[in-house]
Amino acid sequence: MDRFDAIVVGAGPAGIFAALELAKRARLRVAVVERGQDLPARLAVRRGETEAPPDHNPLLEGFGGAGAFCDGKLTITSQVGGHLAELLGDDQAESLLAEADHIWLDCGAPQKLYSPAEQLFADLRRRATLCGLKLVSVPLRHIGTDRTAAVLEAMRQELAGCVELILQNAAVRILVDDSRAAGVELADGTRLESSAVIVAPGRGGAAWLRAEAARLDLQIEPGPVDLGVRVEVPAAVVAELTDSLYEFKLLYWARSFDNLVRTFCVCPGGEVVTVRHGDMLTVNGHSYAEPTAENTNFAVLVSSRFTEPFDDPISYGQHIAHLANLLGDGVLVQRLGDLRRGRRSTPSRLSHSIVEPTLKSATPGDLSYALPYRHLSALLEMIDAIDRLAPGVGADHTLLYGVEVKLYSSRLKLSESLETELPGLYACGDGAGLTRGLMQASASGLLAGRSVATRLQA
Repeated sequence: MDRFDAIVVGAGPAGIFAALELAKRARLRVAVVERGQDLPARLAVRRGETEAPPDHNPLLEGFGGAGAFCDGKLTITSQVGGHLAELLGDDQAESLLAEADHIWLDCGAPQKLYSPAEQLFADLRRRATLCGLKLVSVPLRHIGTDRTAAVLEAMRQELAGCVELILQNAAVRILVDDSRAAGVELADGTRLESSAVIVAPGRGGAAWLRAEAARLDLQIEPGPVDLGVRVEVPAAVVAELTDSLYEFKLLYWARSFDNLVRTFCVCPGGEVVTVRHGDMLTVNGHSYAEPTAENTNFAVLVSSRFTEPFDDPISYGQHIAHLANLLGDGVLVQRLGDLRRGRRSTPSRLSHSIVEPTLKSATPGDLSYALPYRHLSALLEMIDAIDRLAPGVGADHTLLYGVEVKLYSSRLKLSESLETELPGLYACGDGAGLTRGLMQASASGLLAGRSVATRLQA
């Protein structure tokens, strides 16, 4: 059995930032365990130069996590992207986010910060309020899908020689001795010993962490599920919002069922893309450092939180996505006008739209056969509200792709130091249900690494 001062499980943003914090302490021996491939190998798979190892998802797994292939929106606020402020308070959460922001900048993130002038934002917020919407202020930096991997590679170089990277070897079991964490067992049978274990498996490893939490009798709370569509419009329709905000965060409470509906992942001049999770195909968006299309796309999502006796929102979201895949042999696309008229979109009807689809593989179809009425009615209400703020969003030729599903991990009970109920076991990032975005995941990793380092040096 190999002995380490600390073990980090997962090399996504949370695990990377935990390792960066621990690497500051030269005398600590730190291992980072990652199921997937190193970043250069992942990029080669992405370019089609090599094939991914069997049973691996190169989009979600490997050094950099899902963040390696996202469009790199760094939202520098505790108000979106996770629950750090609930756990720590606004001041400490904002302080951690500022530290994480400096690290991203040092590794090559752009200096440009999208943060509109106070008077401009006040005017936009007033107009949104008159439309029944709440506009949330989100200062952010945008790296771009084409540049995110290079920034993560700079972090990889920071860790080189400071930690031991154990790649393509998953942690399968958390070891316990005398009622405290004692290390991890890997897929190849290797046992790594440590009194401090940080689990940061990302969304790709959330199911594993949930199973381990159940085995260790740790309290978990099922997360919500966000289900909806990706909207694609001419970039000019929302240019007033994207030019000043880049990412417009709009919240709406549906009159029909009082569900929260929100916009998410705005991609100005970007492309609609597919995301494969095992045998499930969903839709997402990418935006690059420079615009690549004449359209802008964004998600509109309905949030649902289930209570007893149902406690498996992930399976619910997957079921809806599988149904859409069954109807369309993949992702469906429908003109908004066709949806309102109760008819499916066909290739002929789609050709009449002034919006040229950026996702060519989407199947023209009818989203009303896949989306529950509760969700469909809330989505149409939200689109109508946005149309009052940005006329043209509700036009007949607006394209809707579906379904988009955000499956949030079950949330572990954590202390303010991110320690679980099992002494010596810490959890951070999206996989722990604590965060749901790059910046809060990074900040939570910093906190977990700092907590462990402080305890080890006490």
